[in-house]
Amino acid sequence: MNDNAPQKFTDVLTGKLASKLPPKLAERAERGPVVAVVKLHGTITPTPSPMNRGTISLQTTESALSRAFGHDRLSAVVLSINSPGGAPTQSALVADRIRQLSAEKKVPVLAFCEDVAASGGYWLACAADEIYAHRTSMVGSIGVVSASFGLDGLLERIGVQRRLYTAGANKVRLDPFSPEKDEDVRWLHGLQTELHEQFTDWVRERRGSKIAEADVFTGEVWTGAKAKELGLVDGLGTLRGVVAERFPKAHIVDVEPRKPLLARLSGGGPGARLGLGTSASSLVEALEQRAQWSRFGL
Repeated sequence: MNDNAPQKFTDVLTGKLASKLPPKLAERAERGPVVAVVKLHGTITPTPSPMNRGTISLQTTESALSRAFGHDRLSAVVLSINSPGGAPTQSALVADRIRQLSAEKKVPVLAFCEDVAASGGYWLACAADEIYAHRTSMVGSIGVVSASFGLDGLLERIGVQRRLYTAGANKVRLDPFSPEKDEDVRWLHGLQTELHEQFTDWVRERRGSKIAEADVFTGEVWTGAKAKELGLVDGLGTLRGVVAERFPKAHIVDVEPRKPLLARLSGGGPGARLGLGTSASSLVEALEQRAQWSRFGL
């Protein structure tokens, strides 16, 4: 009898059993290497709606990142990024967590820029060891922006008085219902300059000599093709194309963040975001997020 017969029988049986399993279980049965993909899609904000999964923060991404880096037979972790930016602190917190997990698990991190990886979205991309983009992606916007409204004239027109009581001369800088002060604008500009320097330092730390020129820090946004020339990304390509070339034997496994309770109960679809209990503040937040995307024609 052939000495290899028992092993061949086992291999055939294992293959037949794996073919009958659901896709995810079949992947585990094959025991091959894995590339875990984490989606970082949406605006970056510390106050996501419980119904809305289209935002990024440390809170919303922690579960997905931990599970991705904790996967068995891990060859790499991939970040699929589609974000126009947002809160700088949350951008930094998520990026720091990615670097911490990468160092602990000793696995490389690859970032793929989809439609937009701008401002805080590019901050996240720089947490990766390698950055890729489609040639039509919009990449960069290394800068800081603040926006508000001046409503003091409106209050005067409709006969409404603003009554504000504070302890501390600078407690209500740039209040939209009060006249703008030059000193407050100078204060805001100083704050923005400091944050811009921190952003610039982070990009220089992560990209190093790959950056071609200092003009990349002006807040400008470029196509993926131009970003490649400037050293903001390492290559052009799609997630599946690059992963198939770099890790030909690996299975791609999508790791989703855990849904908020209300999203699970309602299905979390777009129609659930503006349902019962929608507040005025939620509508304003939705408009602000829409404005961030619209800057890039999306």
